Amino acid sequence: MTDTTPTPRDVLLLANLGTPSAPTPEAVSRYLGEFLADPRVVQLPRLFWLPMLRLVVLPLRSRRVAHNYGEIWMDGGSPLEVHTRRLAAAVQPLLPGVHVEHVMRYGEPALTRRLRELRAEGARVLVLPLYPQYSTTTTASMADVIARELPAARMVEDYHVDPDWVRAVAESIRRHREHHGRGERLLFSFHGIPQRVVDQGDPYERQCHASARAIAAELGLADGEWQLTFQSRFGGGKWLSPATDATVRALAGEGVKRIDVVCPGFSADCLETLEEISMQNAGFFREAGGETLSYIPCLNDEPAHARAIAGLAQRGFDAWR
Repeated sequence: MTDTTPTPRDVLLLANLGTPSAPTPEAVSRYLGEFLADPRVVQLPRLFWLPMLRLVVLPLRSRRVAHNYGEIWMDGGSPLEVHTRRLAAAVQPLLPGVHVEHVMRYGEPALTRRLRELRAEGARVLVLPLYPQYSTTTTASMADVIARELPAARMVEDYHVDPDWVRAVAESIRRHREHHGRGERLLFSFHGIPQRVVDQGDPYERQCHASARAIAAELGLADGEWQLTFQSRFGGGKWLSPATDATVRALAGEGVKRIDVVCPGFSADCLETLEEISMQNAGFFREAGGETLSYIPCLNDEPAHARAIAGLAQRGFDAWR
């Protein structure tokens, strides 16, 4: 007798961090409230941190952050959501037999809810966090959700030196420099995390350095032509260094007139790249005597990025079979 039971479909979830649903204080407060309440993100005692978050941090930050989002908002929504959605659409035709969609760890479309739905459907699910470098502050939070909602799902932990991804980033830098000229220095700016997290064994800093070295090698850059920095400090304590904002000011003070900045820890352009780097840090550089900070966009939905992500996913599904 022939078995007519349908085979559960393969589903790839491209998972990014998240974004507010609108550039308003209310939407930003909801998003930041979910994001900053995650104990993986802010590793402080809950009894101390949660009241401070609700009573102090959100009221003070939401209006300013909403204004910043308003500076970069796109017709289709937040840049992070738009570019992540487009990336999923670009990956889809490269994976016949796999259903590809995008989700967010915080905000919508919610990873938590989608995993619950797929559990009920009996789908075989591969989650690919769009964080090239692994960190307990980001990737591990997605693993927490998977373990809770769909333990049978699998996850790609990182791809910080994946050859296809490295080539895609390097090619995007070459292309940018061909069209916009070449700066005197190339900065690789990664999102920062507290130093104590690294001291506890988090591999993020090491993987960031490995990514930067691999991309620089692919470009054929000498050591003095590039450097690595960390951006987006939040709160007190010691964070990974050197800081991007301090570095761009220092370079300008040394007489450097033009620098290029790329952010290979971000898969899609977002507030931290479009506002913090391209606008805010460009202003810091000019104020300190520099002339041009040229921001090199994230890979977003570029074909080479889609191919690299599809290759990672295909290997993930192949290992399952």
